[in-house]
Amino acid sequence: MARIAGVTIPQDKRIVVALTYIYGIGPTTAARIVTAANLNPDTRTKNLTPEEENALRQLVEKSYKVEGDLRREVRSNIKRLTDIKSYRGVRHLRRLPVRGQRTRTNTRTVRGNVRHTMGSGRKPSAQKT
Repeated sequence: MARIAGVTIPQDKRIVVALTYIYGIGPTTAARIVTAANLNPDTRTKNLTPEEENALRQLVEKSYKVEGDLRREVRSNIKRLTDIKSYRGVRHLRRLPVRGQRTRTNTRTVRGNVRHTMGSGRKPSAQKT
């Protein structure tokens, strides 16, 4: 069981894919980490030696902001925007799209206007007495 940055990464996946389970590490960053640790990208997590595991753990914890620290930073950035009442902050407050997407159509799920599909539209006939 490999734990890196407080996350248990899956055993049966390639190490490049398994690293993406950590918040803040995407495919490109994962590939960069694996090459920096001099590992074969095709090795599975379960086949890593403890030394390779420690090398990965040290690389991730020293060089990258991941998991709790990154989540805290993102949350504080959003809080700063809402505190100064910037346009983006107001959009966050109202739970609307922040990055310029249209809201006349689409964004139903963001606005909370989820439409459910109907049946045939016919009401069931009255019960016989």
